Amino acid sequence: MNLQHLFAGTGDRTVRYALSGAGGGFARTLLAQTPRIGQTPRIGRLAPAVLCDRDVERLREMLVELGYDAGRLRVCDGPDEVARTVEEGSVALVADGALLSAAPWDILVEATGSPADGYAMARAALTAGRHVAMVSKEVDSVAGLHLADLARDHGVVYSTADGDQPANLIALVTWAELLGLDIVAIGKSSEYDLVFDPATGTVTQLDTTVPAPELAGLLTLGSDPRATLAARAAAVTALPTGATADYCEMAVVATNTGFRPDTERLHYPVARIAELADVYALREDGGLLHRAGAVDVFSALRLPDEASFAGGVFVVVRTGDPVTWETLRGKGHVVSRDGRYAAIYLPYHLMGVETPVSLLSAVLHGRPSGGTDPRAHAVLAGRARRDLPAGTVLEMGGHHHDVTGVQAVLLRDEDAPADTAPLYLAAHATLGRDVRAGELITLGDLADAHPELLRAWSSGRASRTTRSSDPHASR
Repeated sequence: MNLQHLFAGTGDRTVRYALSGAGGGFARTLLAQTPRIGQTPRIGRLAPAVLCDRDVERLREMLVELGYDAGRLRVCDGPDEVARTVEEGSVALVADGALLSAAPWDILVEATGSPADGYAMARAALTAGRHVAMVSKEVDSVAGLHLADLARDHGVVYSTADGDQPANLIALVTWAELLGLDIVAIGKSSEYDLVFDPATGTVTQLDTTVPAPELAGLLTLGSDPRATLAARAAAVTALPTGATADYCEMAVVATNTGFRPDTERLHYPVARIAELADVYALREDGGLLHRAGAVDVFSALRLPDEASFAGGVFVVVRTGDPVTWETLRGKGHVVSRDGRYAAIYLPYHLMGVETPVSLLSAVLHGRPSGGTDPRAHAVLAGRARRDLPAGTVLEMGGHHHDVTGVQAVLLRDEDAPADTAPLYLAAHATLGRDVRAGELITLGDLADAHPELLRAWSSGRASRTTRSSDPHASR
């Protein structure tokens, strides 16, 4: 589709956004791209209005580095100052999220990664009749259903953001569904490829290299794909798999698409791109899946001179007409060895560079990038990695926002007990009683769960449950 047609006739409109977590990596990519929006004739322009980050001086330095006019960047401490700054066409920089609402703008991009703070800012925006593009998957996994209800009630858009993997995968899935493709599995790769160097017999993941000479004999699936996948997994046990962020992103995708986990820890196969159609086949056809309709994550295995898949998304479909798909195989598309399945993929995500599409779509057309009817298809939960005594504070931190002592799991809605605590409601909470290794963290285990988040979780689940009525719940 020519997106210029979608936004034609909006060239005299400037969409103004507020941005929370404005000093982070995702925010920087959006801020870097923003001045370039509107250079195509007949396409609306984009501009920041209020930017919120705890370190406003560092934020200001970043903006100057990106080419913003230093004279139009104002650090503001009060609502009147924020309002004056935006009214005169400058950008207000604030440390307090409560000041975001002091000036007019069209849409909030929430990118703090903080469940409580992000929820508060998103809720304030929606109840004031402003759109929200949610980048913080931590917020969405707890309060997304409630925020979608608020958006509906106030006649605005609550959406995932293009450029982030959940929105990219939702787009690929809905494109495939529009074409009538029979989707068996959907998913993404883990954040960092596994790069095997045959010359040294080592495998590298980001900045860590470990010996894995066995992989030299495992570069093809062989006659027993599941056995090969198991052997590969054993060869790379020294490297981490299963980032909490992956589970969280797939929880957002499940909510918006109805595809659900095949297993609560996800499969995480170590697979090459050309193998995806074989790997994500049903078990009776030699693949991993116990049932169709799965959402999953794989670790991309490649050689040093092969292109990366890190950050990419995929769908695996049943092929139908064999002549059509043999023709497509001949054009380089990924078709399984038996011809029954095919993989279609986008091997990238561009973070905030792509997000302007979501912002313009929400504001100019009232259309979200996410699902049109999100439902409680799955629960991002946590199991204790070890015995956790009462009084333990479940701290959240690190690049992947892990929760101390807790293994993220993604449960199908019918497999989640009613008192299951969503992972990021448990984050920063204190355990009120002992939890044994392997047990799910429950609402009753939390002595001081954030009250607003708890209400949002309960409200969203109550209004958008899938157990009795949703047609996708059989997946």
